[in-house]
Amino acid sequence: MDLFTKYYTEWKGGRKNANAFYKSIPRFYYRLPAEDEVLLQKLREESRAVFLQRKSRELLDNEELQNLWFLLDKHQTPPMIGEEAMINYENFLKVGEKSGPKCKQFFMAKVFAKLIHTDPYGRISIMQFFNYVMRKVWLHQTRIGLSLYDVAGQGYLRESDLENYILELIPTLPQLDGLEKSFYSFYVCTAVRKFFFFLDPLRTGKIKIQDILACSFLDDLLELRDEELSKESQETNWFSAPSALRVYGQYLNLDKDHNGMLSKEELSRYGTATMTNVFLDRVFQECLTYDGEMDYKTYLDFVLALENRKEPAALQYIFKLLDIENRGYLNVFSLNYFFRAIQELMKIHGQDPVSFQDVKDEIFDMVKPKDPLKISLQDLISSNQGDTVTTILIDLNGFWTYENREALVANDNENTTDLEDT
Repeated sequence: MDLFTKYYTEWKGGRKNANAFYKSIPRFYYRLPAEDEVLLQKLREESRAVFLQRKSRELLDNEELQNLWFLLDKHQTPPMIGEEAMINYENFLKVGEKSGPKCKQFFMAKVFAKLIHTDPYGRISIMQFFNYVMRKVWLHQTRIGLSLYDVAGQGYLRESDLENYILELIPTLPQLDGLEKSFYSFYVCTAVRKFFFFLDPLRTGKIKIQDILACSFLDDLLELRDEELSKESQETNWFSAPSALRVYGQYLNLDKDHNGMLSKEELSRYGTATMTNVFLDRVFQECLTYDGEMDYKTYLDFVLALENRKEPAALQYIFKLLDIENRGYLNVFSLNYFFRAIQELMKIHGQDPVSFQDVKDEIFDMVKPKDPLKISLQDLISSNQGDTVTTILIDLNGFWTYENREALVANDNENTTDLEDT
């Protein structure tokens, strides 16, 4: 005990010279205030708000951006490439000196090098540089805007935080002007679900603000500020009013008993109404249901998975349903289990049966798994054939389309030729 005390004392404080540098290590952990520490929580909220305001003031405003554009245009370096104005490094630095302290971060050698391409005079495009600055400013503005809804102050948003953000964003999006206020809650639910389905694969109930900024969803959402957005763009944008109304309208049409929920029988009419009962059974076994019925939020996950089958998050959703033994891989038994239901539907519809052995061989040939007897989720994603494989196993119409793909392509070619001749 004496020896232990002696060495412990030396280690702890006896060797002052050896351990002096430990005292210079800055504090890196700050305990979050508990729920009953109301004053500390209020102080933390206020200090975060002040910090975000200060960060916001550091960003370039519209007047400063206009001034930057004026300086860049004034210092352009001839000759122009077509109608595109260029600037060399020397003039680039001159603009940096004249544009003020807020712009200093943009006038770095690494930024110039990042934007230089194949110009024989070693210049960069003024427009590309200005767009780069605008994008950076927009990202910082958006990050600050999202951080205001980060109640926990930990760099992530919970579902309720993102719902509040989108709800308050609706009045600023002209493309959503036609939405009735009674539909707002359903619109917000529809929009938020896409973020959480793709950015929260582990279903933790929160998403990093960094991940929101890094994905394209926010761009799609803010695209609705464009008053002249084309009809095609609206149809392909999940966040547009027509898209949200389409998805909600489908839900209402499926809900035959009008109880606000979907039973397995009601969901079976989704799409072309050719999904197998075996697959639908798995949906209701694995997904969150209430007394055996599916609510709108669970339905949105289902729709997002089936409409985006090439995406890893969608494949993960479907793979979990196909993995009936919960082993983390699909084997011949799993494939046969689901394909038998396809064969039964084929008999009902009077179609010629297809051999499971042939289909199994085709699936393994398409996926080329690392283990020749097992298909993992990663195998499915890496093969870029996940959408085809899952469609073959869960949907008769999808299987028929795959099976007759060559005939369909030939018909398309004939139709195209006929149109050209006409």
